[in-house]
Amino acid sequence: MLEAWHDLYVMLGSSAAALIGLLFVATSLHLDDIIANQVYRHRARNIALHLLALLVQATAILAPQPMTLLGLEICAVNLLGLSIPITFTHRAFIRDRELGRRGGSVLSIAIAYMAGYLTGVVGGAALFFGAGWGLYLVTAAFVDFLVSVIVNAWAVMLGLRSPEEMRK
Repeated sequence: MLEAWHDLYVMLGSSAAALIGLLFVATSLHLDDIIANQVYRHRARNIALHLLALLVQATAILAPQPMTLLGLEICAVNLLGLSIPITFTHRAFIRDRELGRRGGSVLSIAIAYMAGYLTGVVGGAALFFGAGWGLYLVTAAFVDFLVSVIVNAWAVMLGLRSPEEMRK
């Protein structure tokens, strides 16, 4: 069954790898700004970690192995990935509480990532138990992550531009 998904995951894995490269280029061009701003620094790091999780998943899906092992790997990657938005949200709420803010935008981003990772865990568990439909969930979460990462990376890059540059 995995053979039918091969080309799709070659494309998805290549997309994740290309985006990691582009993120490093964009980050290096604005390194001083990103280092100086804690929010951008954390977002850039988290985006890189999300993309790395996608690349590892694509590698696991393309590697010849039993479905049960693939299911375990997908579950492990998604459970580890789930710690990223949980940790980020916890830190953001502590920081926002200290500053007297609510932090709603952080929560919406975190919920989207948590839902994606949980979908990946369910898909991985389904694969572990031999249900091929689990790959549909893994793929849906994968595509959702690519879109979310691109939107978040775009927001970081726009935020790094000065108001004078934005008016041009």
